[in-house]
Amino acid sequence: MAKKGLVERLKRVGPGTIVAAAIVGPGTVTTASSVGAEFGYTLIWALVFSVLATMFLQEMTTRLGVVSRMDLGAAFRNQFQNPLLKTATILLIISAIFVGNAAYEAGNITGGAIGVAALTNTPVSYWSIVIGFIAALLLWFGNYKMIERVFIVLISVMSFSFIVTAIVIQPDLSEIFGGFAPQIPDGAAILVISLIGTTIVPYTLFLQSATVQERYEGKERLGDSRFDIIFSMIIVMVVTVSIIVTAAVAFPLGTNIENPIDMANQIEPLLGTWAKYVFGLGIFAAGITSAMTAPLAAAYATTGVLGWKQNLKSYKFRAIWLFILIIGVVFASMGYSPIQLIVFSQYANGLILPIIVLFLMFVMNNRRMLGENTNRTWLNIVGWIIFAITLLLALNSFEII
Repeated sequence: MAKKGLVERLKRVGPGTIVAAAIVGPGTVTTASSVGAEFGYTLIWALVFSVLATMFLQEMTTRLGVVSRMDLGAAFRNQFQNPLLKTATILLIISAIFVGNAAYEAGNITGGAIGVAALTNTPVSYWSIVIGFIAALLLWFGNYKMIERVFIVLISVMSFSFIVTAIVIQPDLSEIFGGFAPQIPDGAAILVISLIGTTIVPYTLFLQSATVQERYEGKERLGDSRFDIIFSMIIVMVVTVSIIVTAAVAFPLGTNIENPIDMANQIEPLLGTWAKYVFGLGIFAAGITSAMTAPLAAAYATTGVLGWKQNLKSYKFRAIWLFILIIGVVFASMGYSPIQLIVFSQYANGLILPIIVLFLMFVMNNRRMLGENTNRTWLNIVGWIIFAITLLLALNSFEII
């Protein structure tokens, strides 16, 4: 009976896979590859922390969407009754989302394009346009159900590509488990921040709170929605650990990786040409999914905080995601280094994340919106700890501490 229940819940998985696909983009592939190449398995614990923190935050936004039928942007808009505070909140959220998502979009498209371009010996600018065009077609002509299915397929391709590569490369399992013990070797602090920054992504909180409303309705569906996000975050952890493991085996410790394709090139002599192309396929899938999620999240967040109708076919909704997508394609086509763009997006993340988490904690304790489904005391403690850590990371990113 339990097995049947698991199968039924797996059939209802959907919004969480969109978030998982958003997190595992070319930036994550590059950062995780750098972590494995430079420090082996020693920073796996930082990834586990990042995934658990993301899981807690995503559960909050899931509960908000299912119970209140309100996305995070709309919740922020309704949190304050004072007109001045409400206006300031709207301007702050829109500014943060546009800057952060534009940065992520540029980095994701660039990373995906460089990966595929190197595998096919074609210009990066060509693949930047191709990835952007495919993303635009899917967002323009697709409805929610179709887009959800596309993400499920792409996250499956990514998972298969990266996990199979990690298994075939035959890592030492005992050494992998040693990476779960917290430690920060000399020179690893920046990569710890980067790993956390590429996993706890602010815009996915807006995305999750909006998309769960398409799939789950009523408090009785809270169990399914929680399973969806937990299952999807476990996929994120397994896939990212697989990338770290592959890099740790494939590269001598201390190697610096400049872009995602370095990994694909390195594993070819070890496993054969097939591995290079399987890994490259994963990079391409990561690029497509990320190219779709950042603009989609920006559209949901902006329309929500402005009180506009959230309709995939609305010209306002389309105009927002199209603007972010075009910015990403333009910067990706200009030949900027993916590392530079990824680092910039992480700085943007460092500024935005504590603000979003702070506002989220206010919303999740608002009985006017959530009634009896506000945060319990233990969850508030966890949330404020996450806020404190993200604030410290933000200050560290800007070298204030």
